[in-house]
Amino acid sequence: MKKLAALFSMVVLLFTATASFAQDKAEDKSKRPSPPAKVSETISSGALISIDYSQPSVKGRTIGKDLEPKGDAVWRTGANEATVFETSKAVTINGKPLPAGKYSLFSIAGKDEWTIIFNKTWNQWGAYDYKQADDILRVKAKAAKASKSAEKFTITLAKDGTTNLLWGDSQVAFLIK
Repeated sequence: MKKLAALFSMVVLLFTATASFAQDKAEDKSKRPSPPAKVSETISSGALISIDYSQPSVKGRTIGKDLEPKGDAVWRTGANEATVFETSKAVTINGKPLPAGKYSLFSIAGKDEWTIIFNKTWNQWGAYDYKQADDILRVKAKAAKASKSAEKFTITLAKDGTTNLLWGDSQVAFLIK
């Protein structure tokens, strides 16, 4: 009888552990401190563009000191998983060609200009596994002071392909055609 009770206890313990693990795997990402966001648009060239990212918040901290992007470091252009940029057709980014596909979107912030990076390894966490050798495209984008400070990192995408990265008092724009 003791063996049966011990076996039953082990089965219950295994079931509980499995259920707990399944709940962790099905995490509700909307409850994260930096929740997910997505912007999609069929631009004038007919390409469907979608950008999946997470929105960190400033919360009284200083961008470049307490928050990314910092210095010349590669930033995931958002929070949590790397930002994913997907295009249904070949496009140009600021005049440079990018084939149809799915990419991670990284950036390097500068005072007047940012480097926007499209990397072939789209399914990665943050910039921890980023490899420059996997870059498909790098373009320069003008940085300017935003007309209104953005508490949450926000990406906008217009029908004409104008894409803006809004973060704190910065606005960085590039054009998708």
